[in-house]
Amino acid sequence: MSTSVVTFRSRKGGEQPLTMVTCYDTTFARLLADTDVDAVLVGDSVAMVVHGHPTTLPADLDMMVMHTAAVARGIGDKLVVADLPFLAHRRGLRDAVDAAGALLRAGAHAVKLEGAAGNSELVTHLVESGIPVMGHVGLTPQFVNAFGGFKVQGRGHEAADHVLRDAKTLEHAGVFSIVIEGVPAELATKITRSVAVPTIGIGAGAECDGQILVLHDLLGLTQRVPRFVRRFGDGAAMVQHAITDYTAAVRNRSFPSSDESYA
Repeated sequence: MSTSVVTFRSRKGGEQPLTMVTCYDTTFARLLADTDVDAVLVGDSVAMVVHGHPTTLPADLDMMVMHTAAVARGIGDKLVVADLPFLAHRRGLRDAVDAAGALLRAGAHAVKLEGAAGNSELVTHLVESGIPVMGHVGLTPQFVNAFGGFKVQGRGHEAADHVLRDAKTLEHAGVFSIVIEGVPAELATKITRSVAVPTIGIGAGAECDGQILVLHDLLGLTQRVPRFVRRFGDGAAMVQHAITDYTAAVRNRSFPSSDESYA
């Protein structure tokens, strides 16, 4: 099913929630291309999931461009959103436009940036330059050091108002959608009802206009997952069983067979 920024935004308040997953490579992109998922995010979480870092901060523009291009080669006509990595959009408008442009040239259809403070002018400038932008509020992983860890945001009246203001600021700046991460479900519902663009939840309850999960988490390929993740498969066990069977077949010389060998 083909999805564009325009059709994605038009699904605000629809009966059928939007679905997104992260994707980092061509192999998974080709698998996702044949599913009903609406869009994929090439997230800077690749630094943690694929490269083994403890945070998203080591993801730089070169890493994001490489993974965005890999996804674009396999994803077909799905909407591709790519994360602007840590500080890539904080060096001034020119550098931010260059970074966003590099991601679009790599195959993304839109970029995502974290937080609202200091980003309003940039979002408007990018949108007016033809670069669609997805916002991100609540638990924004690039601010992990400022938050003192990966902690739920928006608890308490003042903190909740701050997250709500961030969402409205991004909406007014011109984003086509907003990711809401790691906030109480009641707050996410309030934000969803307060903005005219689709909200995509992750650890934000069921009332957002859509949901996103890290692909490796939902497939059961990762050992530790946050509370908000549901494993929709036991990928780790499947992989380990397949490797165990392969190892046994090699050791007992049943692989390769004559059918798997050349005359």
